[in-house]
This record gives sequence, C-alpha cells and structure tokens, in this order.
Amino acid sequence: MTVLRILLFLGACLPLASWSTQQYVVRVSDQKPQARENFVQGLEIQDGYLYVSTGNYGESRLLRYHFADGRPDASRALAAGVFAEGLTVFGNNIFQLTWQNRAMLVYRKSDLQFQHSLPLAGEGWGITHNVTELIYSDGSDKLYFMSPDTAHIVRSITVTEQGRPVTLLNELEWVEGAIWANVWQSDRIVIIDPASGEVTASIDLRGLLPPGEYRQSTDVLNGIARDPVDGGIWVTGKRWPWLYRIELVPTNDTRETQQSPLNSR
Repeated sequence: MTVLRILLFLGACLPLASWSTQQYVVRVSDQKPQARENFVQGLEIQDGYLYVSTGNYGESRLLRYHFADGRPDASRALAAGVFAEGLTVFGNNIFQLTWQNRAMLVYRKSDLQFQHSLPLAGEGWGITHNVTELIYSDGSDKLYFMSPDTAHIVRSITVTEQGRPVTLLNELEWVEGAIWANVWQSDRIVIIDPASGEVTASIDLRGLLPPGEYRQSTDVLNGIARDPVDGGIWVTGKRWPWLYRIELVPTNDTRETQQSPLNSR
C-alpha cells in the first residue's frame, strides 16, 4: 500500500475530532414553533420576516411569516412539476432554486410576485449571497459564485476538509464572512472559508430535535438562517415542529451541551 493510500485510509477511519478542524456542539437558547408540514429546503430572516422554501413535487412553495410571532404573511405555490430547493433574499428580489428543472426562480420581494427565471447548469440545492454575488450548491463538492442579474458563474471553489472533498452540501447561509452549509442526510453543519473552500469548523447537532418530537414524516436537519437584528443563528429541519436558536460550544468546553430546558419540551 502506498503512503498516499495509507493516509487516505487513516483519514476515512479516524473520527473528525482527530483532525484540526474546530469542532462544536450547540446550546439551544430559544425556539419557535413552525408548521410541521413544511418540507424545509431554504430559510432566511430579513426585515422582520422569515422566508421559507419548501420542497417536493406538488407541495413546493415560497412562504413568508412574521418572524416575531410566526403569523403567515404571504405564500406562492409552485407548479406541480417543480421541486423547490434553497432560497435567498438579495436586494429587492427573492431567488429560489429548483432541484432538477435547471432554473432559478426570481420573485419581487415586496409581494412575492414571480418575475422571471434564470438558467442553472445542473441541479440546485442551497443558495446564499455575499452582498455582491449569489452562491449556490448542486450536491457536489463545489460552490458556485454567480451574477444575480444573469446567473453567469463568476468562479467556483472546491470544498475540502483536511484535503478530502466534502459533498452533499445543502442549505447555505452567509455568516460573518463565512459560508455555513448543511451536509445532507447528516446532523452536521460545516463552516467554509469562501476564498479557499476549506472547512474551518464542524458543528455536531445530533439530538437537537428530541426523540419525542419525531413523527413518521419527520426528515433530516436542513435550514440555517442568521437574524440580522442580533446575529442569532436559527436552524431547523424538514417537517420539524421547531426552529432552534443555537449557540456554538467548542467540544473541549463541557459546561454547555445540546441538553437544555428548552430542548426538553
């Protein structure tokens, strides 16, 4: 076995904590109820509203709620043949990805009226922005930076963790100059350097939704939103009954864990 193969084998076998990537668990500091039927694909907070993109054929929607109390404000149903994915609010528009329709849907923010679509080269998974560019994922180890006006891809980065590609990057959020991404079918969020693509931190959210809250239709963790008012990070999952406000706790700090009074409901 070559040295390279030995290193790759060890990298696959060693737990994440063995590597230098910063490891976190979370503490729940607040929670808000949400509709269980929402198959959450995208989540964003802006101007006092919570924007939600929900998926599945025949069920995909763009939804807007009053963030303070969860009251519905507006909604748009998508065509039955469209499977919606992530969304982001950028300027006066809302951009919503589709999974396999090779299109990004653009809505007017003020009233959620559909404006037009922009082409995608392949699948759409998660989307965010860095104030000047849209950033989206397609399920691979790539993140693409594109023009919000033309959908022209300006550049891309390969996401790696200690030299290994990280795939299945799903819902995205721009947080303090970094990209946070759900890793599909896992209870993990990674924090990515947007210049290099390197994963700088990994967040373990196992046990966030208490076992008693699971139903037959409950699906995976998905959804990250930063509240611009106070910088709080809110997360949820597909058909989860709660949005959770989380705080990061380094794994070498045992004073705080995911177990909190809020989490025992």
